[in-house]
Amino acid sequence: MQVARPRLVLETGDALEGRFFGEHRETFGEVVFNTSMCGYPEALTDPSYRGQILTMTYPLVGNYGVRAGVEGRAPETPSPWFESSQIQVRGFVVREATNGENPHPDSAGLDAFLRQHGIPGIDALDSRAVVLRVRDHGVLRGFITTRDPSEAARDARMRPFPDRENLVAEVSVKQNSEFAGPAGAPGAPHIVLIDVGVKMSIVRYLRKWARVTVVPWDTTEEEIRKLRPAGLVISNGPGDPSHPEIVEKTVPAVRALAPELPTLGICLGHQILALAFGAKTYKLKFGHRGSNHPVYNEVEGRVRITSQNHGFSVEELPSELVADEVSLNDRSIEGFRHETLPIIARQYHPEAAPGPHDSLDQFARFESMVRQAHRGGAA
Repeated sequence: MQVARPRLVLETGDALEGRFFGEHRETFGEVVFNTSMCGYPEALTDPSYRGQILTMTYPLVGNYGVRAGVEGRAPETPSPWFESSQIQVRGFVVREATNGENPHPDSAGLDAFLRQHGIPGIDALDSRAVVLRVRDHGVLRGFITTRDPSEAARDARMRPFPDRENLVAEVSVKQNSEFAGPAGAPGAPHIVLIDVGVKMSIVRYLRKWARVTVVPWDTTEEEIRKLRPAGLVISNGPGDPSHPEIVEKTVPAVRALAPELPTLGICLGHQILALAFGAKTYKLKFGHRGSNHPVYNEVEGRVRITSQNHGFSVEELPSELVADEVSLNDRSIEGFRHETLPIIARQYHPEAAPGPHDSLDQFARFESMVRQAHRGGAA
């Protein structure tokens, strides 16, 4: 009996035949691409990819192993390579999947890693063709499936894009999580981080100088004030920043707290912070995803190479917010600061993971803002 080969079927009707790895099952999602040459464990576990089928442009993926994770979403994970404790993508597309090993006893190859988390992958297809379709048409809905391509394409066109869902609610912590600050620093400032899909690398960098409380996406400003933070961070995350539930719950809390506290917004947090001050957002044609995106800082006269993962962008900033960084690829806003308050936001990922470390100074800048506002004292 001949087993049907899987295809990546796009809503345009394009169908690219390949072979399964990971879990052998159908999946639906928004098809996007990432231009990084390494870092597949970080990419697969990044909550910002929730709802998406991720295509890697680098042709060979999996030539090094990954330490196995644990089931379920948790704020701390056993592997420094993981950005959450589970794979977040709905499907994985690569030109050639290999099964490299890692000397750690808990190591797993790429195929086993996907199987462990029940995620399908497809390889042995032309990933360049996928990227070209997305660049030409914009992000596309699609299936990894063994169904008839015409039927699957029609089904994809009938389904809403995953960002119509509240993906943030799926990936955010369900209750507050506490993280100690650096050893031997009992007076470390207290930072509250609103988790709208946080990468754990952000928490790791904050913990170098602060103790951190990670709170759910729908935590109210009153509940955050009771924690007496010295500073506020709004994390990265998936989906549309103007989703009605985000606008109803997260944006008002940020609007109330940002004028009171030194505040840093990262990626989706950058967009939510902009919305809180009355800006608007829009969906990019095919997003920015990769670790080689050039950003120009107009104040410093400096270019940073940055790690990015977002499908939406900010436009029409109010006069009190000053855009100080722009993308050199499409001139979209990559960063802003408040004209008078200690508030900064960055569309890219200063923690990278994976990616260049050009932007780590943004954490130091936020730390300086917090210490200056509170004279180095604990909150």
